[in-house]
Amino acid sequence: MEKLIYLDNAATTKTAPEVVEAMLPYFTEHFGNPSSVYGFAAANKEVITKQRDIIAGVLGAKNNEIYFTAGGTESDNWALIATAEAYASKGKHIITSKIEHHAVLHTCEYLEKRGYEVTYLDVDENGLVRPEDVEAAIRPDTILISIMFANNEIGSIQPIQEIGKIARAHGVLFHTDAVQAFAQIPINVDECCIDMLSASGHKLNGPKGIGFLYIRKGVKIRSFIHGGAQERKRRAGTENVPGIVGLGKAVELAAASMEERAGKESGLRDYLIGRIEAEIPYCRLNGDREKRLPNNVNFSFQFIEGESLLIMLDMKGICASSGSACTSGSLDPSHVLLAIGLPHEIAHGSLRMTLGADTTKEDLDYTVDCLKEIVAQLRSMSPLYEDFVKKQEKNK
Repeated sequence: MEKLIYLDNAATTKTAPEVVEAMLPYFTEHFGNPSSVYGFAAANKEVITKQRDIIAGVLGAKNNEIYFTAGGTESDNWALIATAEAYASKGKHIITSKIEHHAVLHTCEYLEKRGYEVTYLDVDENGLVRPEDVEAAIRPDTILISIMFANNEIGSIQPIQEIGKIARAHGVLFHTDAVQAFAQIPINVDECCIDMLSASGHKLNGPKGIGFLYIRKGVKIRSFIHGGAQERKRRAGTENVPGIVGLGKAVELAAASMEERAGKESGLRDYLIGRIEAEIPYCRLNGDREKRLPNNVNFSFQFIEGESLLIMLDMKGICASSGSACTSGSLDPSHVLLAIGLPHEIAHGSLRMTLGADTTKEDLDYTVDCLKEIVAQLRSMSPLYEDFVKKQEKNK
């Protein structure tokens, strides 16, 4: 393949060279187990502490509130399951939304099978949770509210500060899956009244297999993985020192470039949206136009199948997706698009393009040119489109 345009940064990102460089010594020279007592290995404890400091600083959190995990999915599972177990004596009711990542939704289903009750909130046509709906759903036995910071498919940024304040006022713990938002947009856990927050390294040019869970001091959450005293006795297992170092470096780089990067990406995002809306008929932008991640573009194209669109884009050297990478093998339409009110036939024709630091205007021009050609070709083979055109001509 001569050309490669990568527009799937919500699925994963390229590990930054500086991150790889920072990690390498911890595979070879500084390979000691941080739990060992001798100096050679114990020095890695200080290295881990430094990475906690970096992450906590970006969130406005304390060093001892950051717990390293294997990624966002583990962090979500830990936040929901351990909280449910720890606070079961208070109640067994959890509130979430219909557009959460499956790491939250499937964990909620797991808990429902074990006697917990979950309220799944509707969202508006732009994929936004209404704070008043959150408050109305709270009951005396509600123990946890889990609402994602920004949606991984349509990019809509939730009113997290309002929801956090409602949770705090009612004495209910508040968790947010910030995998797509952390180090992409500013987050302060105190200002947003967040009790727990999940994040993952590979979404911000860090390595795969590493993430963290922020747990506010005082939250009585239980251990999720048992077998050792690591992570202050809350998450057993030998620490992934190279991964933690890589995560810390990635966070440091992302935080330093956040404002400039967001400005560049949002400009390119709006340029891409503008060209598609102007040049490809019968398309719909999914997600809120303003309250949106800087790098996210999600469209539904009528009269075509998203899978065919992705394959043909791939043949042109363009990498994109139809939604979450975790459900790429599914033939069902996106649960997020159905939740915002799209009918099945339109939801099936969705395309998510997520920009990165290396994305250029030339990349997007090439992408739109290819997209116009492919959409026209697929529609020319669609009986539904043919019938639609005939009706349009008849009604003229």
